Amino acid sequence: MADEERTARLPEEPRSAAPVGVGRAAPSLHGIWVDLLLYPTHSLPTAAAPVLVGLGLGAHGRVLAALPALVGFVGSWFIHVAGVFADNHELLRRHPDLPEHPELSHAIALGTLKLSSLRWAIAGCLLVALATVPYLYRLGGTPVLAFGAVGIASSLCYHGWPFAYVRRGLADPVFFLMFGVVAVAGTYYIQAASFAAPADPWRLLLSLSPAAFVVGLPAGALVTSVMLIDDLRDRDFDSAKGWRTPTVRFGASFTRAEIGILVCFAYLAPVLFWLALPFDAWVLLPLASAPLALATVKAVRSARRREELVPLTPRMARLAVIHSALLGLGLGLSR
Repeated sequence: MADEERTARLPEEPRSAAPVGVGRAAPSLHGIWVDLLLYPTHSLPTAAAPVLVGLGLGAHGRVLAALPALVGFVGSWFIHVAGVFADNHELLRRHPDLPEHPELSHAIALGTLKLSSLRWAIAGCLLVALATVPYLYRLGGTPVLAFGAVGIASSLCYHGWPFAYVRRGLADPVFFLMFGVVAVAGTYYIQAASFAAPADPWRLLLSLSPAAFVVGLPAGALVTSVMLIDDLRDRDFDSAKGWRTPTVRFGASFTRAEIGILVCFAYLAPVLFWLALPFDAWVLLPLASAPLALATVKAVRSARRREELVPLTPRMARLAVIHSALLGLGLGLSR
């Protein structure tokens, strides 16, 4: 592998994280939980993107129901956050000396952050998600439980028990399907169920238009690109952890090409929806964000150092939510 393709070098950090280090301020409690653990600048937009598409599809199908969709989003958002906390828990538990997130290691050493606190946070997030189940189950029946179970499994198994699919290099297809198919179809289903009060929920789910399972694919492509930028940023750390991500296995150039293909697909898909599905030209609205997409892809292709890649994750997440908002609006306006 050519040296110029190396996207990150392991920082020269002390093997022990006990001292905070000269010139390094101790992270605040707010900074630990929000900035370093929750990553709201990209975790929230990526969770919202498929919901926006599902709302637009609900408006197109004349089953728009904001409250069920919002409650479903709250449940899925907290499941998503539980997975983020679980990922950090496993990182700090399995690789305490790896300086991937030195601020978190220092916080553990100082006692500002405890692994037990992360476990309680995971449990708390799942309890909040479970609190949405009675309302959603009353509307949508047993398919709601299936959507929730799939969401919890994909979130907690990202880097945790029992499968840890990210370590096996399988996060790309999982993210693409979860954010591009499951989340959008689930959002549309709960809206349709709130109108139909179905006697047979599974029949209603299976009778959904094929569009419910494909219009979210652009959102899935862009959210997957967010994760791939993180893979580029953390390539050397992932290699040290023994992860087999495509970036580790095939190199940074492969991942940059994958990001380019996924973003191109996200902008080609609305044209295909217009030509092949029962939508009019309003679904082409996402093309208005093409200049932002082009600039983001160019930045990813030119970035070589870890610190250059860090701000590109939230930048791609913003692109995902903008594209999805425009697509949702276009779907809603189509007749």
